[in-house]
Amino acid sequence: MDYAHIDNQVFTLQVIRHLATDQKQRLGSLFVNPGGPGGSALNYAYNADNIVSKAIYDKYDIVGFDQRGVNQSDPIRCLDDKDEDKFLSSDGKAKNAEEVRALDAQAVNFANKCFLAAGVRLGHVSTLEGARDMDLLRQLLHEQKLNYLGKSYGTYLGTLYAKLFPENVGRMILDGAVDPNVSIRDQNLVQAIGFDTALNDYLKSQNQYKLADVTRLIEAAGRNPLKDSGNRPLTQALLITALAESLYNNLTGWPKLTKALTQAKMQGKPDLLLEIADTYNGRNPDGTFRDNQNDISIMITCADWIEKRSTSEIQADAINFAKAAPTFGPFLAYSGLTCHHWKSKPAAPPHKISINTKSTIVVIGITKDPATPYVWAKGLTQALTNSILLTYDGEGHTGHNRGNSCIDRQVDSYFLTGKLPPRGLICGASGN
Repeated sequence: MDYAHIDNQVFTLQVIRHLATDQKQRLGSLFVNPGGPGGSALNYAYNADNIVSKAIYDKYDIVGFDQRGVNQSDPIRCLDDKDEDKFLSSDGKAKNAEEVRALDAQAVNFANKCFLAAGVRLGHVSTLEGARDMDLLRQLLHEQKLNYLGKSYGTYLGTLYAKLFPENVGRMILDGAVDPNVSIRDQNLVQAIGFDTALNDYLKSQNQYKLADVTRLIEAAGRNPLKDSGNRPLTQALLITALAESLYNNLTGWPKLTKALTQAKMQGKPDLLLEIADTYNGRNPDGTFRDNQNDISIMITCADWIEKRSTSEIQADAINFAKAAPTFGPFLAYSGLTCHHWKSKPAAPPHKISINTKSTIVVIGITKDPATPYVWAKGLTQALTNSILLTYDGEGHTGHNRGNSCIDRQVDSYFLTGKLPPRGLICGASGN
């Protein structure tokens, strides 16, 4: 459990390995992680044939493990289903001092419940420790080097692995990059701007709805929310979640969002918007949750990043958030409150990260990625002194395995032959 003080307290981690179908030409193990934080790499690797090409599937053992506290690896759950539902439905923005106090009290309550649920484990679910765990697994699999495909927050796991074990890095691709040198405040701000930009791009792509329509729906959700057939309200928080989930994938999410907005605006039914929000939150129709990602996501975030601001400083920052990103800013502005009240110290190094590996790491950045904005890919490329930035000029979150043949060709070539993408390569949304 604690690499600094070895004792009998442990995490038991669940691992899955899909053996390469062509064992005679096997190239080794390829570790995969879908991000989150707190996403299940076990489930991700279980679907290996859908996350990599047949060529990679044939030549590599696909390996995924649930990090400590995640899904099937000694999962930690802070809230029961009823409290989880209430927490996720509670509006995350504040218009006055009373609402700020309510948000602050909610953050304190969540932090206290996580402390009670996790105990001494609370301070040991960091991505830094996950990187150490991953190197133990590499050794158990008798791999001299770690080959790795990390998406979204999974890029941070790869980054910290490269910092701890630069000599052990093999072929590594970090797709949808997290910048390791950005504060938790600036992460939330840039992300809010990214989602606002993606929302505006979506609205420009169709002729039915304008930003004013979305704004009115958000305001109405705060005063008198629409309710589904079961009398469940579409709160502002759930509406914002539905919007964000829809913006992750322009190919499937945008058309579904148009249908959901039409249902809400024309028929007064929020059912599809609630369904989209539930997909993001992992909520089942009966009100239960499929795993513990909502809780462990916050736990990992607070274990990874330092929130130095006071509640009043976070409140003051909210003004700038609202100006920079009028739709998502007011909600993401208070994301740091829980970590401000956290009951364990962050494990990640507080100083600026600069990493030099012998192997060249490939970073994939998407110019209009709402969740991990392109500027983060540039920042990560600078932090990794031996890296190449591969750019996807388009919408949506992450670049690989999303239908762009240019990106996918470069990923396959790199993992199968070691050939690096040309420096400065930009793949267009058309696939070229």
